[in-house]
Amino acid sequence: MTKTTSSPVTFSAMGLLLVAVLAVFPVGPCHAAQSAQKTLPAADSVTPHRTRLYLKDGSYQVVMSYRIVGSLVHYISAERDGAEEEIPVSLVDLDATHRWEKRHSPDQAEGNSESGEPPAIDPELLKEEADRASLTPEVAKDLRLPEQNSVLVLDTFHGAPELVPLSQNDSDLNPNTGHNILRAVINPLSSPHQVAQLKGEKSYVQLHVASPVFYIRIGDDTVPPTGGTPLTVDTHGASNAIKTDSPNGSASNRYVILRADVRTGVRDIASIRIGLLGGAQQQENVVETTSEVLPGGHWMKLTPQQPLDFGEYALMEVLSDKVLNLSVWDFGVHPIAPENRDVIKPEPARPLVLERRRRE
Repeated sequence: MTKTTSSPVTFSAMGLLLVAVLAVFPVGPCHAAQSAQKTLPAADSVTPHRTRLYLKDGSYQVVMSYRIVGSLVHYISAERDGAEEEIPVSLVDLDATHRWEKRHSPDQAEGNSESGEPPAIDPELLKEEADRASLTPEVAKDLRLPEQNSVLVLDTFHGAPELVPLSQNDSDLNPNTGHNILRAVINPLSSPHQVAQLKGEKSYVQLHVASPVFYIRIGDDTVPPTGGTPLTVDTHGASNAIKTDSPNGSASNRYVILRADVRTGVRDIASIRIGLLGGAQQQENVVETTSEVLPGGHWMKLTPQQPLDFGEYALMEVLSDKVLNLSVWDFGVHPIAPENRDVIKPEPARPLVLERRRRE
């Protein structure tokens, strides 16, 4: 008689159950590893970078990224610390935006670096930089003209260049004085006669060089006329032609330097023979100037055609062949005079200093 046991049957049943589970849920080590390493694609595969979002009015916003959603353009502003903003797509110039992106794409920059050529500079950026620089041109090393409407003269004090503001007011010196015009009609061929009288025997501004250079802001009529009545005018019958005009220098006007006749308590300014200006015959006490409009058209440079002797002078504007501007800029030339007030001195560029950051 053969003896049987139940253990083989139990083993066989468990084996069949394991095979069934493997058949339904197959597990492969290679497949499991690949599934664990697989990641979802990023929602935005474009790396954020500064670009320009141009508007149809010609302006632009500097943004890190943008996307069009329906009738709106959503963008992340680079100018406002990553703020998320939106604007109607009807106001955006997409063609100009795409053209700028194409010119400044990272691929193009990498191609230029591989070829050994420096990346091209945007002409618009060059023009903007040139326009800003033309408002404050450099007249000496590290010395620039200011942006405001004014008349200045380049002087040298103790070997250092400096810009001295000139004023049409004979009282307190005002470095922000603009450009007043007080017209007077004279006979262009008449003999010189007194047309203006300045208070005091000496000007507040005393230059230290015999060949100063003058700079006059032109083409800017936004500055209101300055107050004060610095001149006592004798027009000899032409008072009906005198009027106050808007402050606006013009590159077409001529400028001459007149030597003042110092009297007791006053300085007399005599008229000039306009018809003789520019001729071979030189007039007594009159120094003509050479004018040059600086790049950008904001400033005019005036250079005396001959050195100035010690004494008191006035820079006068000739408006036409019969009309003078009686609002003059007075100054003196005395090498041992003290330094002038409110001068503009050179400002060397500060070197870039890198600070070591502490590890947190």
